Parts: sequence; structure tokens; C-alpha cells
Amino acid sequence: MNEPDTSSQDSAVPADVASPPGLADHMPSQTYVVLDDSHLRSRKRLTVLPVVLFLLTCVSTFLVGALGWPLTPTLNINRLFHATLTYPGRGFTYMACVLAILFAHEMGHFVATVIHRVPASLPFFIPFPLNPMGTMGAVIAMDGRQGDRRQVFDIGIAGPLAGLVVAIPILVYGVFILDVSRPIYGASVDNPLLVDLLINWIHPSNNYTGALTIRQLNPFFMAGWVGLLITGLNMMPVSQLDGGHVIYTLFGRRRALIVARMFVFTAIFLIVMYDAFNWTLMLFLVILIGTDHPRTRNDYIPLGRTRTIIGLSSLVIPIFCFPPFLFYF
Repeated sequence: MNEPDTSSQDSAVPADVASPPGLADHMPSQTYVVLDDSHLRSRKRLTVLPVVLFLLTCVSTFLVGALGWPLTPTLNINRLFHATLTYPGRGFTYMACVLAILFAHEMGHFVATVIHRVPASLPFFIPFPLNPMGTMGAVIAMDGRQGDRRQVFDIGIAGPLAGLVVAIPILVYGVFILDVSRPIYGASVDNPLLVDLLINWIHPSNNYTGALTIRQLNPFFMAGWVGLLITGLNMMPVSQLDGGHVIYTLFGRRRALIVARMFVFTAIFLIVMYDAFNWTLMLFLVILIGTDHPRTRNDYIPLGRTRTIIGLSSLVIPIFCFPPFLFYF
């Protein structure tokens, strides 16, 4: 975890603030504090847990890819063993592509926090083998109150943009090798607008009807699809999501709260009227994290023209990247 920036504080650092390792030789002697064992153990735990979660996510995404992204979870050991031996290439390809997208997304955030010296944790990948994706994404814990308006904007937007830089080429290749000749039957995935546009552009003469069966999928396509889904979800204009950071820094606290509450009402409407069960997950997420965005260190520093243009343009990301219904059974 990055330590908080103390450059703006007095030259004397409080005795209870630990100095980052390796800086003691360049600091006044009265500011040097020896780290005790409990602090070292805490830092070790914060390093070990992300590594363990990353390895578990590798396993869960490999298994889901080898199984062929089943919509119904399985704990059948024989089936898992058979899929692992029969389709290891599909499993490893999907695992590598998904983790590359997630890693790029989280490194976008992490590098921005390092540049702006905002304390943040290492990425926590979330393994979840009981769904067709094998993961619920990844998160980084940070104290956004130590960043000003510009810094929070940069940290919020860096992740989605970095993730898309990796996800879109993977998706394009997946669409290029996609089998669109098979008849549509059985369980299928719904596609976001960007995928629809790519399929109709790369395969202009096809029987594509807006959804693809599980049998038509390939690991590159599915990894890109998951990358778009996670990016679209993160750019929803709510609280601590990336979109919440962008909305808050663009329009201010009061307007951001109005937008977040409008989003909640829209999610409820879609759930009730169209049985859009994936919006139930969105609603649960909003309830979990709340709709309010905490204040930054300085809410009044101007964003500037470039950041404003990038921020306004990024508001269409959920429209292009988030599928309305996820899956059809």
C-alpha cells in the first residue's frame, strides 16, 4: 500500500507515522521511525491477500473457460476434470485475456494513485467460479479524500480507459473468428451495443439476431465481452464506482447525487417492467456502497478543458459497453 503523501505537512512528522522503507537516509533524523513487527505483519498481509486472490481468480477463470462458460454452475468433479483435460487451451486463453483486461484496468487506477500520491492498496481480484465469467472483477481500496478534484477524476477515469485499450483488440479478434453461422437456440448471451456494431461490421452477411448461444462463443470474444461488461458497470454514475468519480468531479456534489438517485429509480423500473435480473445486481451494489460520493480534498479546483472533454465523452461508455439483459435461458 502506498503511504500518504506528507510533502504538504510540516517538516516534523508525527512519531506515529511510519516512514516508507528506504527513505530513512534522506530524511531528518527526528522523522525516522523504526517499523515495529505488527506494522510489518500488516503490510505483509496486505501483499499476501491480493496475491492469493489473484491466483484463485486464475483458477476460477480457467475452469469457467474450460467448461465453456456454463450458465448453470457445476461442482461435478468428474465434469471439471474432464473439461480441464479436454479443453485446457480454451481455459488458459480465456484466463489470460480476462486477467489482462482486469490487470490493465486496475493498473490504470493504481498508477494514477501513485502519480498523485493518493494512498491505495494493491488490486484485489475477485474469484467467482459460480457464474459464466469466473470473476466479479477487481477493486482497489483508496482514500479519495486525500486527492483533490483533478486527482480523483484522473484516478477514476484511468481504469476504464486502460481496460478498454486491452479489451477492444481482444474483442475485435474474438468477433473476427466468431461462428455466426450456427442457428440460435439454447442459452445465450445478450450483447452490448459495441458488440452488435462490431459483428455487423465484420460479418455483414450473417444470421445474427442480437444474441449468441454459448456454443458460438470463443475465449477471445467472451473475454472481451466480460471486459466490456465490467467497464460498463464501473462507469455507472454511482458513488465510489469509476462513473461516480467522473460525475462528481464534472458536475459537483448535489448534481452527482441527483444523477445517482435517478439511476437507482431507472434500475428499479427495468427490474419490474422487463425482468432485467442483471440490474438487480446493480441495485444491490448501489445499496451496498450508497449513492453519496465523499468530498475530495479540494472540490473547487477546475478540471480544465481536456479533462472535461474526456469526462463528458466517457459518459457514453455504459451505453456502448453494458448489455441490457446479460443472459437468456
